[in-house]
Amino acid sequence: MEMDEFYMQRCIDLARIGEGNVAPNPMVGAIIVCDGKVIGEGFHQKYGEAHAEVNAVNSVVDKSLLSKSTIYVSLEPCAHFGKTPPCADLIVKSNFKRVVIGCFDSYVEVSGNGVQKIKDAGIECEIGVLENECKELNKRFFTFHDKKRPFIVLKWAQTKNGYFDEIREDGKKGVNWISAPETKVLVHKWRSQEQAILVGKNTVLVDNPSLTVREISGKNPTRIVLDSHLSISQTANVFNSESETLIFNLVKNEKNENVTWIQMEDMMIESIVKKLYDLQIQSVFIEGGATILQAFIDANLWDEAKVIVGDSTFNDGIKAPVLPKTPFSNFCFFTDQIYNYKNI
Repeated sequence: MEMDEFYMQRCIDLARIGEGNVAPNPMVGAIIVCDGKVIGEGFHQKYGEAHAEVNAVNSVVDKSLLSKSTIYVSLEPCAHFGKTPPCADLIVKSNFKRVVIGCFDSYVEVSGNGVQKIKDAGIECEIGVLENECKELNKRFFTFHDKKRPFIVLKWAQTKNGYFDEIREDGKKGVNWISAPETKVLVHKWRSQEQAILVGKNTVLVDNPSLTVREISGKNPTRIVLDSHLSISQTANVFNSESETLIFNLVKNEKNENVTWIQMEDMMIESIVKKLYDLQIQSVFIEGGATILQAFIDANLWDEAKVIVGDSTFNDGIKAPVLPKTPFSNFCFFTDQIYNYKNI
């Protein structure tokens, strides 16, 4: 069991390399071990391309060793034809001696069918090694399929005395930086981990953000802007070609190059979340403003929150959102304190 956990941890580590590139598929890693020696490994690298099991099998030089080997996989092998053939069939065809799986796949097309195929072929199969860790790895995937909504991460910065922003007088625009300059790199890393990023129109009108991951090497999330009556000028940075942009509004449905206007019947948080699910967006990073963040909190539609407390104060201003939870962890990052919350 100790060695099984050791190899499963390696599967998890491999799977994470695909972070940001495989959605809406899950991150998966696989390792092939023969006589105590790793002879192959692989991970799902990009959506639409080969799965972890395929890459692991293809990496084995001497395929005759497969029948004497154990394959470790962080998630139940798929049992259906999607963009690629079923990985459970490949495992059966390869005649592995043993299969060790981190956790079941709750997706209805798989959900135990992969394991059943393997067992029906007479292959020894064990499920549940580092199960919690494997589920945590794909929390976005599981939330999407189990709760029928995206995994939702809230993020904001606030001053030491609890303010989100200053009161904007005389049409003052631009970012009132609360966090340390170095924290921008961390925020862009967080953005790269999610499929989409969401803000309201006021954030765009005041701060004119690009909502990209300029500070790191990573994939830009799909930008989502809530703009009921289309108040934002199309010269705003969110309309540039750096990423796809979706404008949720009450006026029109239209598409123009990388920008899509999606007409909603209403702009209630529940309706927005349902539309995100319908659009197959598995995870969304909510960056503001304070009213939108608090609306997600009040609707209890959030999974994690990252709150940055900067080394500054405002004399007055817009109060930061309030979470009904206590942080489960916190750490110091340059002059900032980062507080992590989970809605469990």
